[in-house]
Amino acid sequence: MKMLRALSACALLVVCSQAFGGVEQPSVTTVTEELNPQRFEFALESGYLFGAINPPADYQILAEFLTARIRWGVVQHGWLRGYNQFYFSAVAEPILRGIENHYFGFNFGMRYNFVRPGSRLVPYFSGGVGAGGIDSHPEIPGGQGQDFTFNILSAAGISYSVNDHWKINVGALYEHLSNGGQTDPNPSLNLFGPQVGVTYSF
Repeated sequence: MKMLRALSACALLVVCSQAFGGVEQPSVTTVTEELNPQRFEFALESGYLFGAINPPADYQILAEFLTARIRWGVVQHGWLRGYNQFYFSAVAEPILRGIENHYFGFNFGMRYNFVRPGSRLVPYFSGGVGAGGIDSHPEIPGGQGQDFTFNILSAAGISYSVNDHWKINVGALYEHLSNGGQTDPNPSLNLFGPQVGVTYSF
């Protein structure tokens, strides 16, 4: 009988503690939080690019980007679930192997981020256009025809959200450099390679 009373008292104590103390609820990430509540980002990204297709010279370029992004437009349902970003990048590229020595410029465009429910991994792709200057050597076969040069950039990869403010990303990058036919010949450069970066959101 004493045992039964003791068990009843314990059960009553547990019920009362839950009724008045509450039950801890698991944290749930809202759709808004998953789709990146921070509107602005700054990213520092590095790539190592290899020349392909043309010209005949072997090019290897270290590509450095300082990028600002602003979020706009959210898709909340379906396989396109994610958000858009408009970006602007400052570009600095030492040419480690090739005819020229360096390229400096800018690029602006769009990036789309695919957000999966409950996942820290966010696949993305981006594309943009810009312009800049290269130390051209038109007197060398395969060299760029003039200093002023347009650029086209496209990238695809995946970012990992470390916390609410920091992300790291890895991906692949394609770059095209050309003066748009302003000189003849206009050999242009087509470059491919890996890219890594770190991003701060606020």
